[in-house]
Amino acid sequence: MKIDVLLGLQWGDEGKGKVVDVLTPHYDIIARFQGGPNAGHTLEFEGKKYVLRSIPSGIFQHGQTNLIGNGVVLDPILFRQEAEALEKSGIDLKKILKISKKVHLILPTHRLLDAANEKSKGSAKIGTTGKGIGPTYTDKISRNGVRLGDTLSKDFAERYANARDRHLHMLESMGETPDISALEKEWFDAIEYIKDYDIVDSEHYINHQLNEGKTVLCEGAQGTMLDIDFGSYPFVTSSNTVTAGACTGLGVAPNKINDVYGIFKAYCTRVGSGPFPTELFDETGKTIRDIGHEYGAVTGRERRCGWIDLVALRYAIMVNGVTRLIMMKSDVLDNFPEIKACTAYSINGEITRDFPYSVDSDEIVPVYTTLPGWRTDMTAMKSAEQFPKEFVDYIHFLENELGVPITIVSVGPDREQTIILKK
Repeated sequence: MKIDVLLGLQWGDEGKGKVVDVLTPHYDIIARFQGGPNAGHTLEFEGKKYVLRSIPSGIFQHGQTNLIGNGVVLDPILFRQEAEALEKSGIDLKKILKISKKVHLILPTHRLLDAANEKSKGSAKIGTTGKGIGPTYTDKISRNGVRLGDTLSKDFAERYANARDRHLHMLESMGETPDISALEKEWFDAIEYIKDYDIVDSEHYINHQLNEGKTVLCEGAQGTMLDIDFGSYPFVTSSNTVTAGACTGLGVAPNKINDVYGIFKAYCTRVGSGPFPTELFDETGKTIRDIGHEYGAVTGRERRCGWIDLVALRYAIMVNGVTRLIMMKSDVLDNFPEIKACTAYSINGEITRDFPYSVDSDEIVPVYTTLPGWRTDMTAMKSAEQFPKEFVDYIHFLENELGVPITIVSVGPDREQTIILKK
């Protein structure tokens, strides 16, 4: 029995989709365990680019089963758009994709609540994508949610109407009186479309497969620093993005978890509001953004950029139990004469290497170590033997600071631009 988990260690956008695609041939099942269509997992190969929002990133390889687990929230309209686009590309999605009965559905009114809630926050807004994800998870926790399995029940129309009317009452109290008739029709049409897929009791399915000796790769969305419990609250997502989320989001026991792959960029980015201790507001930050094409894959929003934060990374490694590290986008730093890494924080004059309760403070000053850049174009390199000495030194520096081996390095966006260091 083997379940490996792959997740982001920063504020999302680390490149999880590409690595899942690269690792898929080594697994029988790829399973998404949390998040919603705010994910933007980008894959590039054979001259084409794909952005996946709800569908796992293992669909392009050799026919492995892909599973959307119970921890995910699903927008039927956006799912249908994403699935139909993939089907036009020649992917036989209905053959390889299964969806948990227990996924919670994003209703049309959830999107409207998301926008209204964000509007009401004014200058304190979170920076939500407006996809209705937060309100859907809120309904889940308050026991007012609608699940995909409910669509198979005789009283589904009543369950839906109760949830919708509750939302409309909430919107009315916020001064919103929307007409959702057109959106509602599109939503119900999408529900009928989803019924053509294999809708399963996913916790039974995945455990039966494990008992038969099948291997599973769990794919996380967003990043550890956006986790609802351990991230930079309240500027976080609405689900558990850490390893424990794979257990609750798929129905597997902790003792089934084997390796935990933690993905990070060679620098740091963040989308939307919230603290970011190593953020750069100068020309260096702009240069990283331009070279790295740091714009949201789904939203198009400009990402904030900064130097790598090893204080936050050590924390993410600890709470996730990371056993293998994967460094992405190292090629973005190819032309920098110097590379900086934050190894500690100075808080009110005191130095700490531990991530604090809150990083939403102007009193946090990053303590940097400066290393020489490699000043080499690595995008065409095929093996670690071709790495310049300065880059090898950078890897060793990070491994010593983080206490976990870096086993994969990405030197470009294409699946071929991936170098395995240790198996």
